[in-house]
Amino acid sequence: MTTPTPDSKVQVCSLKRDTPQLIQPGTKYQIVKFPFGTGESSDSHEMHQMQQPDGYTITKWEEDDRSGLIWPARTGWGHLYAMVQWESGEYTELRDQFVRDPLAFGLDPVNTTATDHRPKSPGAQCFTKSHGVFVDPAVPLALRITHNDKVARNLTLAEFKLVIYDA
Repeated sequence: MTTPTPDSKVQVCSLKRDTPQLIQPGTKYQIVKFPFGTGESSDSHEMHQMQQPDGYTITKWEEDDRSGLIWPARTGWGHLYAMVQWESGEYTELRDQFVRDPLAFGLDPVNTTATDHRPKSPGAQCFTKSHGVFVDPAVPLALRITHNDKVARNLTLAEFKLVIYDA
C-alpha cells in the first residue's frame, strides 16, 4: 500500500454563514459572502483568506463579493457542496448556482454550473446541492443565489464547501 504524499491528500474548505445576507430580487445572481477566521468551519489549506492569492486584501467581508470566493489550493477533482436557507417570502422561484471565476478575473463570460431554479416549497425554504468539477488554483469558485419576490429577502443560513481529490 502506498502512503499518500501531502500533495495527494484530500483538501477541504468548509465555509458557514449564520448571519443574514439581504438579497435583492431579480434575475441577477448575487455571491453569498462568508466570514473569515473564527467564523469559518474549516480552512486549514488557506483557500478562503482575507489576503487573496492575486494580492487583493478584503477589509470588510460583509461588503466585498470576494469574501464569497474559494481559491482552490491545487488542481484536482473538486466536489462542491452548498446549503441555503431563506426567510419566508412571496417567492415563486429561488435560484442557486456554483460559478467559476465569478468576478471575471480571467474567464469571460463567467462559467456557471449546477444552476437550479426551485419552486417555493411548503414551510421553510431549505436546499442542499452538490456537484463535481475540475478545479484550478487560478480560478476561484463561488456560490450565487437570487429570488423573484417583489422585495429584498434574507438568506438566513448558508454553507459552501469544496473538497479536492487527486484527478
